[in-house]
Amino acid sequence: MSSLKETFWDRLEDVRTGMLSADSARAVPMSHYVDKKTGAIWFITADGTDLAKTASQSGSAKGEYIVSSDAEGIYSRIDGTLTAVTAPAKLAELWNAVAAAWFEDGKQDPDIQLVRFDPVTAEIWVTGGALSFLYEVAKARMTDEKPDAGDHGTVTF
Repeated sequence: MSSLKETFWDRLEDVRTGMLSADSARAVPMSHYVDKKTGAIWFITADGTDLAKTASQSGSAKGEYIVSSDAEGIYSRIDGTLTAVTAPAKLAELWNAVAAAWFEDGKQDPDIQLVRFDPVTAEIWVTGGALSFLYEVAKARMTDEKPDAGDHGTVTF
């Protein structure tokens, strides 16, 4: 049986977006790229965004990433450190059609800022998905038992 942390990484890979914030930078929707080898979550953003500025100005910033996906059955608040990074090889590895839609000059666009998020802790809920949850609610009503809402816990990275 896989651990909550392993399940987290596996499901996060299949989710495309979440809400990312850092220090005083407001939360905004962002597409993420999971790097299980290093335990990092990467983002491609524009250099002038509040997130990029916050991560660049202090060298690193406290960040929070919220993920909620009924389809993948994962809900999580991830706390960590956000750092602005210049890494052309990593950018080339992560580059895709979603990123290309935001930057006119492709990977060479001078407005691109690569941001690395290093998780420290995460509170995680994993479920069997919406159908499983409905089944559990119906079963609970028939048996007078609490529904099995899945796994929940806090992990440290």
